[in-house]
Amino acid sequence: MLSVKLSLRKRRGLSLALAASLLIISGIVAITWGAAGIPTVAIIKILLGAEGAPETWKTIIFQIRIPRIVLGGMVGMTLAVAGAVYQALFRNPLADPYLLGVSSGASFGAALAIYFVWRFSWGGLNAISLAAFAGAMLATAVIYFLARVGGKTPVTTLILAGVAIGALLSSATTFLMFTAREAFHTINLLGWLMGSLALADWLRIRTITPYLAVAFSLIAYYSFALNVLQLDEDQAMALGVDVERVRFTIIAAASLATAAVVSVSGVIGFVGLVIPHIVRILWGSDYRFLLPMSGILGGICLILADGFIRLLFAPRELPIGVVTAFLGAPFFLYLLRRHKKEIFPF
Repeated sequence: MLSVKLSLRKRRGLSLALAASLLIISGIVAITWGAAGIPTVAIIKILLGAEGAPETWKTIIFQIRIPRIVLGGMVGMTLAVAGAVYQALFRNPLADPYLLGVSSGASFGAALAIYFVWRFSWGGLNAISLAAFAGAMLATAVIYFLARVGGKTPVTTLILAGVAIGALLSSATTFLMFTAREAFHTINLLGWLMGSLALADWLRIRTITPYLAVAFSLIAYYSFALNVLQLDEDQAMALGVDVERVRFTIIAAASLATAAVVSVSGVIGFVGLVIPHIVRILWGSDYRFLLPMSGILGGICLILADGFIRLLFAPRELPIGVVTAFLGAPFFLYLLRRHKKEIFPF
């Protein structure tokens, strides 16, 4: 039995190492993609520190492409991990990072900033990003406390509250979109709602990194508790898990991380819904492994999707959510046909 456990642990360790290597390779390859025609050999020389390359090439690589790739990896990781967390907490295969109002709250906050042309900034984030972050966190907090009944927070009530508040905020966002004073405001909001990494820079990355570090640390700490929560609540409590405290902490952490990345990338769908299912099918449902693997594959997914946008549609920008759905949906449907029981284990 011990040898079997060691073998399983070894296989998972090798899988994580391989996935991490693919993540790095994806990032390096994506540096070569873009509207500016920089030879691959020149990019390699610049990355290795060789002198003599034009300063414009260095600026494009270090100030535009690499920050965009790093931010794409961070966004993809966050959405995939948050999706896995919500699917575990709510025992719902259709749960995604936006289940508890993060998307609708962020969209409404961004709509307010665009509609009223707010121009303040803080910590590298403009008014739209800050309003989106605040809207996401406030919406999640309101939904959570509205769902509390008798000192407890039933999963069903949380989901219903999320759906109701989400619908309310979505209708308010649509109202602001259609009553905007200028068509530019509507176009700007539509672009934000469909997601983009075009505004990536090092300042935005540094701004959201502390939020992600705190959130991921809490989620990693409670990864074993997520395994226990796959049992019913009574069994989990019998095994010593404080269900309410753990659920509140993990929801807060996942919502904080999602709000942080959505504030700088807009709403990007599909990644957080599908990637955890793919990992669950291929490697099982142990959240101590599922969470890091989901994060790595989510990062790869978004880096490649954004790279295809820059490679195939340059100099135009296609919404990244369109690409993630277009590339991921056929593969997910194939897996769904082959592995229905793993997709719906709840």
